[in-house]
Amino acid sequence: MKAALLASFLCLLSTVVAQPYDHYDMGWVNGYRQGFNFQCPHGEALVAIRSYFSEKEGSDRLWSFECQRTPETLGEPSDCWWDDINRAGLEWSSTCTRNGLVAGVQSKYFESVLDREWQFYCCYYKRRCPYACIKTNDIPEYHREEAEMVIPAYGYFIRGAQTTFSGVLRDRQWKYILCRMTDFDCEFENL
Repeated sequence: MKAALLASFLCLLSTVVAQPYDHYDMGWVNGYRQGFNFQCPHGEALVAIRSYFSEKEGSDRLWSFECQRTPETLGEPSDCWWDDINRAGLEWSSTCTRNGLVAGVQSKYFESVLDREWQFYCCYYKRRCPYACIKTNDIPEYHREEAEMVIPAYGYFIRGAQTTFSGVLRDRQWKYILCRMTDFDCEFENL
């Protein structure tokens, strides 16, 4: 009886393990090779980014984002805008101008280079300034892997990113620029 039960369990386990992981129900904001425009609700900032790579789908990624309300000490954003476009197929670094925080992302896929152009939606909180900024390690650690970045601690915000693009592997690695924000007004723009 125990041997039959063990055999049934192993058969079931091998069936579950052999099934491919379904990445289509993860709350992605786009389909492969499709553009997207994601914005956090007013008064929230981006706190988590997840993506899944597929070579057979045009060397593209599915993307998912999460937002969180900013602390009351920052107040409400007084202005929001779409910052500069970062072109497909190139390496680039982009930080929200005017001490802004990233509150959204839009992207368009280009079949000719199997890559995307990117643009950050930035929000300005009075005259608060970033400090104690850090860059994450490469996300994903290796090209073509699933990627996830979650803000490491409350009080840090995404200010931008630096990316490298592999023309051979047709994928990007990201280093996100994370900063804290002052609790007082400041008169300068901190890059």
